[in-house]
Amino acid sequence: MPLDPMNVFAGNPLDRAGDRREDDAWLAEQLDRNDGSCLAIWKGSVLVEPGKDGEQIAWLSPNLAREATADDQVFLGLWDQAPVFAAQFGGEADPAVGPLQGLGRFIDLRTAAATLAGSEAAMAGTAQSLFDWHTRHGFCAACGGHTRATNGGWKRQCETCETQHFPRVDPVAIMLPVYSGGSEPVCLLGRQAAWPAKRMSALAGFIEPGESIEEGCAREVLEEAGLVVVSVTYHSSQPWPFPHQLMIGLFCEVDSDQAQPNQTELESVAWLTREEARTVLEGRHPDILAPPPFAIAHQLIRAWVA
Repeated sequence: MPLDPMNVFAGNPLDRAGDRREDDAWLAEQLDRNDGSCLAIWKGSVLVEPGKDGEQIAWLSPNLAREATADDQVFLGLWDQAPVFAAQFGGEADPAVGPLQGLGRFIDLRTAAATLAGSEAAMAGTAQSLFDWHTRHGFCAACGGHTRATNGGWKRQCETCETQHFPRVDPVAIMLPVYSGGSEPVCLLGRQAAWPAKRMSALAGFIEPGESIEEGCAREVLEEAGLVVVSVTYHSSQPWPFPHQLMIGLFCEVDSDQAQPNQTELESVAWLTREEARTVLEGRHPDILAPPPFAIAHQLIRAWVA
């Protein structure tokens, strides 16, 4: 029974066929099947078309994608036993007014996250993460030689020293600090100076080498807000294709409500009761805008309010 995805970009329905994609002959057979489909990526945007309930992915045949001069193709997996691929188009010219004219339009993946069905957003996010990794790893980190894509796009191998390179995922802690020592529990939101006016969100930071998730959470909360974490509770996770991160949603209990934003990552913070946080989510708070619904930070606040 499939897991029920809690966050946008999770819930990929594909069987990634990791035990079969090493077989070049099998992959070639999948490319030539008549029931195959292919989504298109260009400059971080996905090709969409009008659907019954809004926009949906504009699926191409793998052969059409090749004929339309896609620069790269990756094998995403099997959907009800039918192969699914993704094609990346390069260049500055919009393929939707060129080789893909009349087949749809490209929209930014963040915009698509709010409109596509969950399974389609997950597949498009997977494709974008893979293509970004390929773009950044054309050379071997061991010897500097050229690398080539293998395993349907899930591995790169150095042509000189034969070192194998695999897609990376960067873990990020997304945490909602909670203080329960007052008259009622409150949660902490922070604001970065570069964000849109009034936008506040949960705290966040990369997990560093040698850290557990809990230790990374505690370090980031101390660095950004001057608070000591005493316990950490896991909520959920979210693949984040900008470029290839795994957002790990956490609640963390802190020992004080005397937050001190460090002015480097956070310019201000705000403690909110559950009722105040609810007004933020509902768009009724006069001074605070919630993080967008497709962000895991939004789901953390919603879960805490519930």
